[in-house]
Amino acid sequence: MSAVDARIGQSDDVRRLAKRSSRFSRKERIWAVIISIVLLTIAIAWIYPFIWTFSSSLKSNTEIFGSVNPFSPVLRVGNWIRAWQEASMGRYFINTVLVTGGSILISVTTAALMGYALGRYRFRGRTAMFAMFALVIFLPEGYTIIPIYDLLTKLHLDGTLWGMTLAEAGGANIVVVLLYAGFFGQLPAELEEAARVDGAGFLRTFVSIYLPLAKPVTATAVILQFLHSWNDFLLPLVFTLTRPELRTLSVGVYALRNDYQSDWGVMTAAATIALLPVIIIFLFLQRYFIASIAGAVKG
Repeated sequence: MSAVDARIGQSDDVRRLAKRSSRFSRKERIWAVIISIVLLTIAIAWIYPFIWTFSSSLKSNTEIFGSVNPFSPVLRVGNWIRAWQEASMGRYFINTVLVTGGSILISVTTAALMGYALGRYRFRGRTAMFAMFALVIFLPEGYTIIPIYDLLTKLHLDGTLWGMTLAEAGGANIVVVLLYAGFFGQLPAELEEAARVDGAGFLRTFVSIYLPLAKPVTATAVILQFLHSWNDFLLPLVFTLTRPELRTLSVGVYALRNDYQSDWGVMTAAATIALLPVIIIFLFLQRYFIASIAGAVKG
């Protein structure tokens, strides 16, 4: 009887634990549903302006302000054609691609080299250099426009896309340099020693071994520089005051307020043309971006 009683007692304990676990799991499910609803509401609030902008680019003024419904049975693609041709968004798009592509190539290359030197080598003044980089982060970009413009004027590069490209890439992205330094610093020294045994020098070791391993950080550098150059407004505005044909998309969209201030379909179409590449690039490279941040923090 004692054995039977013990088994009965154990089964009662199991049932009580099962009820308690089911009660906890029910509470967890309720909280998960509540959190999901809250996050979904926040996500809709964040994404609605983008949906409204895109849908408005396919509507007339009457349809845009006549209803808050972003969906319309009639798609007016003529707004996109007018924005691309009449409002010169096509030319501005090409200018922006050239400036952004060139600045990415220059900026990522220089940031990777600086990060490699800071992460793999120990030299006098290294700590002071890190501190100086940290201070530069807080320097407003507007303070550097005048000396940059003066320098490019003396080099006879003002009023050119090449000069604007150098200006966009000239400021070292300190966050990217520190990400590269943190990533390269955590890699094993055996890689460098093996390369040295094979007769590889500084650049060959960097290009052949370390840089291919830093694909997540490179993707992050590309994203950050792309966002900076593609969306930059103040510097391209100063450089294109006397050369409107060299405007980038951000300046071109701003200039639309004069000629198309009453045509919201054309203005939202131009804004969508400027916005879509940013979304596509980030969605394509976001997993590398998250991996690089996690790797730098871990290192």
